[in-house]
Amino acid sequence: MTDGIRIAMWSGPRNISTAMMRSFGNRPDTYVSDEPFYAHYLAQTGRDHPGAAEVIAAHESDWRAVARALTGPIPEGKRVWYQKHMSHHMLQNMTRDWMPALRHAFLIRAPREMLASLAQKLESPTLADTGLPQQAELYDWVHERTGVRPPVVDARDVLEDPRGVLCALCAALGLEFTDAMLHWPPGLRATDGVWAKHWYESVARSTGFEPYRPVDPRLPKRLQPLAEQCDRLFQRLHAQRLRAPGC
Repeated sequence: MTDGIRIAMWSGPRNISTAMMRSFGNRPDTYVSDEPFYAHYLAQTGRDHPGAAEVIAAHESDWRAVARALTGPIPEGKRVWYQKHMSHHMLQNMTRDWMPALRHAFLIRAPREMLASLAQKLESPTLADTGLPQQAELYDWVHERTGVRPPVVDARDVLEDPRGVLCALCAALGLEFTDAMLHWPPGLRATDGVWAKHWYESVARSTGFEPYRPVDPRLPKRLQPLAEQCDRLFQRLHAQRLRAPGC
C-alpha cells in the first residue's frame, strides 16, 4: 500500500459502468482499471461470454494476484485509482481481506432496462448474471463493517443530471469534482479489457453521458420472473441512492 485513494465501483452489466469509467478516467489525477477479476470469473465458471477464451488468455486469472495489484502502488503515479468491478465477478472462493483498503460505491440501473440490454448479449441471463444479489450482499457487508452507508448512484440519475450526481458521488468518496468528468475523447483505451470490441461499441462513439431515454419496459415472457426477482433487490439499493445537491 502507498498513499492515494482507491475506489471500487461495484456494478452489474449494462449499467453505464463503462461510461462512468470514462468519466473518472478523464480526470487528470486518476488511473482506471476495467473489470480486473473478469478473467478469473470466466476461468472458474466457464460462462460462455463473447471472447471468453481471449479474455482468459490476455488477463490475469489468479484473483489473489489481481487483489495484490489493486491494493499496491497506483499506476502512472496517479493519486486516485478508479476500479470498475462487476459484482458478480466476486466468487465464493475469493476472500475480502484486500477490500478494506478501498472506498466502495455502487452503480445500479432499473432492472427492466438492464435486462433488455443484457439479453442482447446473453441469451438466457440468470439472476446471478445481473450482479444484483452480489451488489446487495456487498453493500450490506461494507455497511456492517464500516458503520457507514456507501454511496449508491442510479444510472438514470447520472444521465439526467451528470454534473449534480457526479458532484455528490465525488463528495461521498472524498474527491473534488472536476468538469473534466463530463466529457471525454471518443474511442477505445489502452486500459479497456480485450472484451471491449464485444461490449463497448456505443461507449467508443461517445464523448460524454448521453441524455436519458426511456426503454420499452416490455420484456419477453421468459424474462418476466427474472425481472421481478431483480426488482426486489434493486428497490433495496435504490432507496439508498444519492440525491444530487448540485455543485
